[in-house]
Amino acid sequence: MTLHTISVGTAGPRIAFLHGLFGQGRNWQQIAKALAGPNGDQVRATLVDLPDHGRSPWSQEFSFEAYAAAVAATLRAVDPDARWAVVGHSLGGKVAMLLALEHPDLVDRVAVVDIAPKSYGSLERFEGYISEMKRLPLDQLTSRADAEARFEESDPGVKAFLLQNLRRDGDGWRWQANLPLVAADADKGTGSAIAGWPLTPGEVEPFPGRALWIAGGDSEYIRDEDAEAMRAYFPRVRLLTVKGATHWVHTDAPEVVIEALRRFATLS
Repeated sequence: MTLHTISVGTAGPRIAFLHGLFGQGRNWQQIAKALAGPNGDQVRATLVDLPDHGRSPWSQEFSFEAYAAAVAATLRAVDPDARWAVVGHSLGGKVAMLLALEHPDLVDRVAVVDIAPKSYGSLERFEGYISEMKRLPLDQLTSRADAEARFEESDPGVKAFLLQNLRRDGDGWRWQANLPLVAADADKGTGSAIAGWPLTPGEVEPFPGRALWIAGGDSEYIRDEDAEAMRAYFPRVRLLTVKGATHWVHTDAPEVVIEALRRFATLS
C-alpha cells in the first residue's frame, strides 16, 4: 500500500510526520515548514496520510503492523537510502514506535507525542465524535457551512479537526476517513485494536536510537507508570512535558514543539 504524502523542504535530514486518529498529514504542515526554515533547506519533511485517513487508501481491517509496514514502504519509496527521524502523535505515535521497533534500519530516531506503548482499553474518548460524524446527513448537506451548523460539537477546534475529513464528492459529500472501520473498532469496546498495543516488553529488541517522548501537561494519556514500558522499548528515551498543553500538544504549544523537534532532528 502506497500512502499519500506531502513534502516540505528541499535539503537536510529526513523527517516523517504521522498524525492521530481522524487526522491528516497536513495537520503537521505548520511545524514542518518551521523546521524546514525560511529557505526550506534545514530539513526534508514528509507528511504522511496514514491508511484509512486523508488521501491514502482504505483497509478492510485495522492493524498496527499493517500501518507500520505501509509507512515503511512509503518512506523507502521516497528515499531508499535514508534513515529517518519519525514523529508521531497519538495513533501516529503508536505507529511510529512500532515502525522504529520493527524497522530499526529505516528509523534513526523517533519522537512520540502524547501516547504510551500500552492499551488504552477502548475508544471511549472518541465515541461521541464517531456518533456525531455518523449522524451528519451527508445526502442532505447543501454546503460546508451547512455541515458546520448541523455538526454538534461545542469545541470549535475539535469541530474543525473532525470536519476536515468531510469532502465534496460530485454533487454530494463523503467522509475521507474510513469512518465505518473506526466505528466498527469502537463497537468492540475493550477489544478495540486501535486503542490497543500489539507488543509486550521483551517481545522485540529495544530500539537502539534516540527517542523523544513529548507529553501534554494537562493530558492524561501518559502516566508515571508508563515510563517503565517506554524505557523497556526505548532505553535512550527522554521525556519532555509541556506545561498547559492538552493531548494536542503541537497545536497548543507549537513553538515549544518546534524547538524540541529542531534539536531532536539535527542532534548528531
